Amino acid sequence: MVPTSSTLPFRYDALIRDFAWDIPGRFNIGVAVSDAWAAREPERVCLQHFHADGQHEALTYGAFAARSSALGAGLLARGVRPGDRVAILLPQGFEAAIAHAAIYKLGGIALPLALLFGVEALEYRLRDAGACAVITDPSGVARLSALRAGLPDLHLIVCTDGGEGVADADTTVGFDRLLATDASGFAAADTEPDDPALMIYTSGTTGPPKGALHGHRVLLGHLPGFQFHHAGLPQAGDRMWTPADWAWAGGLLNALLPSLLLGVPVVSSPAQKFDPHMAFRILSEMKVRNAFIPPTALRLMKAVEDPKAQYAFDLRTVGAAGEALGRETFEQASRALGVVIAEFYGQTECNIVISSSAAYGVLKAGSMGKAAPGHVVEIIDRDGKVLPRGQVGQVAVRRPDPVMFLGYWGNPAATEAKFIGEWMTTGDQAVMDADGYISFFGRDDDVITSSGFRIGPSEVEDCLAGHPAVRMAAVIGKPDPVRTEIVKAYVVLAEGYTASDALAASLSDWVKTRLSMHEYPREVAFIDALPLTTSGKIVRRLLRDAEVG
Repeated sequence: MVPTSSTLPFRYDALIRDFAWDIPGRFNIGVAVSDAWAAREPERVCLQHFHADGQHEALTYGAFAARSSALGAGLLARGVRPGDRVAILLPQGFEAAIAHAAIYKLGGIALPLALLFGVEALEYRLRDAGACAVITDPSGVARLSALRAGLPDLHLIVCTDGGEGVADADTTVGFDRLLATDASGFAAADTEPDDPALMIYTSGTTGPPKGALHGHRVLLGHLPGFQFHHAGLPQAGDRMWTPADWAWAGGLLNALLPSLLLGVPVVSSPAQKFDPHMAFRILSEMKVRNAFIPPTALRLMKAVEDPKAQYAFDLRTVGAAGEALGRETFEQASRALGVVIAEFYGQTECNIVISSSAAYGVLKAGSMGKAAPGHVVEIIDRDGKVLPRGQVGQVAVRRPDPVMFLGYWGNPAATEAKFIGEWMTTGDQAVMDADGYISFFGRDDDVITSSGFRIGPSEVEDCLAGHPAVRMAAVIGKPDPVRTEIVKAYVVLAEGYTASDALAASLSDWVKTRLSMHEYPREVAFIDALPLTTSGKIVRRLLRDAEVG
């Protein structure tokens, strides 16, 4: 049985009432996640790397601090200066964490790049950001070599193999060589909370990606929501893991950096296509107690039957975000993992501002939760007016807020357009009920209008995901001369099922009997894979374009 808030003590109101931000006048992410702990407990383990062959590695805070300082000193010696953008194209692992800490400590701006990016996506971000360096591995070098001629300012590539095979050896140096730099004279930059530290590009689901620039305070801004949905983390034995790429805000700021800041060991795993059995192996062998698992991964994990009988995992908390979790996935995943899934919400520009937590009595299936401590979140109309409870509108966050971005890189017009008065808009439609619970409805451009009804695709997708034949599903509005739009579903079938008209009709009836007569898909298309962003979000725009193209 999945516990509900009625079985738990309700402390949310007191937490919100008593919460106060404490942002210091000086703060540096790199120092906070490495040096600060190294000074107190140098032998404390901060990172553990999972190897499929069972040979796992560990890194202490003392070694983490020393190596990141050496890398920072090495980058400075290679011409990188405070304020320069340094890209990181690496899988989860010690090198990626060390690179992040080093860049923050020298006063640079980290530019994480997702492993799934193709050459064009990499070139766009590197060019737009004006990156001066890329820290990568041999597979990254192979992709970057094709575009370096067109990026003359990209004067440095740091490779784990020393850069063999790269044409311009003058601008290439080995990662290990930089780690050997004498860091005795290196001092971390004395940064303020608003000094730029990190730039993550938006998914680009509704237009060209934009670089969301964050100050060092962004990490502190994450802590209240992070600790809220992880039930007071840190606790004895806590250990964090996520399958999400650390280049995504979810992997970096929902797992890696806040855990390191709080002294919680982080498990890293090799880059690979997500495999649910491997995920359960990692949870079991690495004794993971806390996890951030995006909804897409949770839906894929349902393919493992009775995982508790196959794997000896013992989770304490699991958070999920990136897209709507939905009631079906929430209930199924909570049963399979043996812990209540805590859904939360945020954007690259302003993350973990809504959260649920069974431990604090904030839990409602199908809801993202309530405003996280320290954040003011409302549902507004197009003019920035706060809407009454129960009305659908746009999710908005009131500024100033420590977790909120500084602005879009080189795009003041887009930054200005992101705000209506005191509210940072999200482009996400939702509804807040009388108790303050916020339920996701859909992106502005994803909401379906059919026969006068406004239909949120995520609820229909979640309902379809509960059918045993469905591995994944996406729902769009298809233009229709009578109804304006009809609901059309794209379905990736689970193993053992075959596409047929009868199965399509069965799926339509499944939704019709569980949701309503106006929300069921009138058309069902079976496809091999859905278009996804690197963070696992469905790119419905591509499906809509195919319908009208």
